[in-house]
Amino acid sequence: MAYRRTQAVVKRLAARRVAILTAAREAASESGLAAVQIAPVADRANVAAGTVYRYFPSKTELISELIADVSGNQLEAIRRAANAAPGPLSALAAAVATVAAHIVSQRKLAWGILSEPVDVDILPSRLASRRALIAEIETRVEAAIRGGHLPQQDTALTAAAIVGALYEALVGPLAPAAPDDIAKVRDAVQSLTLLCLRAAGVLDARARGLVVQTGTPDVMRAMAAAK
Repeated sequence: MAYRRTQAVVKRLAARRVAILTAAREAASESGLAAVQIAPVADRANVAAGTVYRYFPSKTELISELIADVSGNQLEAIRRAANAAPGPLSALAAAVATVAAHIVSQRKLAWGILSEPVDVDILPSRLASRRALIAEIETRVEAAIRGGHLPQQDTALTAAAIVGALYEALVGPLAPAAPDDIAKVRDAVQSLTLLCLRAAGVLDARARGLVVQTGTPDVMRAMAAAK
């Protein structure tokens, strides 16, 4: 007779997997992806190194799953913020502000996922993460165009430019120092959101009004967590 896992066993296994990913995320948030090593992650998760390998047979798979997990959480936050907005243009503003807030609130992790040098091949995971984010922003740009709020344009190019501008300005090699208080974090997020809206074709006065509306719970939590 084939062994069937009980519900309690399934929950315990799932919780252990979450604990490992949480430990990996904490390490990456503190010291970058280079800190995501099997033994230290196992210690943080209070499991044996062999247990980590049962869930993630290699460091490549562990980091790749971490990137997918972080990206999935980011997309959920973007969608919540955008879907709560009253219209397609304010939804785009909320989406952009949420991306900016998440980047600035976890700079080391964001840089790690973007392009921090690591000793394993995680390029496919990095590209998948970036493509999913760009696709979400493109969806919001397209909706604003359909509603007559933005001029016709190459939506894929616009979305890629918006995402690129946010990452380059906040964690790229030439990014300024991290804002050191919540007011400066808010100003940075709003300034970049305004820049992206202008680039997409929103008139300045309307853009400023939209940016004021971007204080959604997800954005505020992310900004409050910024260091």
